[in-house]
Amino acid sequence: MILVTGATGTVGRPLVDELLAAGRKVRALSRAPARAGLPAEVEVAATADLPLDGITSVFFVMNAFPGGSAEPIARMKAAGVRRIVALSSYSVLDDDPKNMIGVKHRDLERQIEETGVEWTFLRPAGGFAATALEWAEQIRTDGVARFPFGDAWTAPVHERDIAAVAARALLTDELAGDTPLFSGPESLSYADRARIIGEVTGEPVRFAELSHDEARQEWLRAGVPPHAVEARLKMFAKMVGRPHEISPVDPFLGRPGLTFAQWVADHTNTFRKVTS
Repeated sequence: MILVTGATGTVGRPLVDELLAAGRKVRALSRAPARAGLPAEVEVAATADLPLDGITSVFFVMNAFPGGSAEPIARMKAAGVRRIVALSSYSVLDDDPKNMIGVKHRDLERQIEETGVEWTFLRPAGGFAATALEWAEQIRTDGVARFPFGDAWTAPVHERDIAAVAARALLTDELAGDTPLFSGPESLSYADRARIIGEVTGEPVRFAELSHDEARQEWLRAGVPPHAVEARLKMFAKMVGRPHEISPVDPFLGRPGLTFAQWVADHTNTFRKVTS
């Protein structure tokens, strides 16, 4: 049986579907099992309980364990889990000690390697397409996408592509001991993202560039910690005017990656304008 942590999350949910389609038994962890809304054939359990009986492989998401990864990883090792496929980040390649995303994911990879179990570390690059959901409410209400760096470039990756690579790592031996790094198939600015959302939904979206102070206040109101706000501003500033390098997912899936337009098509109703 395969254990999926973070099973109702951005990557975990499509991964559950991938594994079911392959005919595999799935135990899905959720912080609120009663509200998980997963298919009936999925065994749903509480993340806090971490039931590992009968589990041979695990999809591991660090954010599913806010208390830290070390203890659940040690329990997986002790329970006889043979393979852990972890959602890491290409930020591990940045050795800047101030890059906390890289630091945390390097620590995660080290903890898993030290167990001696088989592993695969997924390193998606270019940002998640799903970050565009932060615009959903403002697009629905007034057709505007607000962001401080209209000319910051990324290569947004569809969560279904991440889930498909994870499924391959869980279901075959082809990615054992590998660190697949892949981005979305196209380099886009944030202004491009807004335009594409409008094109796909048929409801034009205007991009409004925020000043740094406006963005700072908006993110603080949204609950982003002050140190993370400043890190965001620095990170996006480095992306301005620099098209993102494309790392194709084709070698891992045998097909091109899904485009941002395809991602929007999968989430069209999320961006539909509110009508009275």
